[in-house]
Amino acid sequence: MPKGKLTFDHERCKGCGLCVEYCPQKILYQDKKTLNDSGYNIVSVSEPDKCIGCAFCAMMCPDSVIKVEVDK
Repeated sequence: MPKGKLTFDHERCKGCGLCVEYCPQKILYQDKKTLNDSGYNIVSVSEPDKCIGCAFCAMMCPDSVIKVEVDK
């Protein structure tokens, strides 16, 4: 099964949560303890090794802050 690696541009994230909602692996969460410079809660990955590289998170992100790399 492919593995994905997620990279976030946290400073551009507005904390909308769409990526969290659409992740089929349910490994994304809004980090309530960490804010970016604009005051938004950033999104983090709870279990990075469970990412399958589907890129649903990146497709749903309205601000294109998520980059997905896939190892096959």
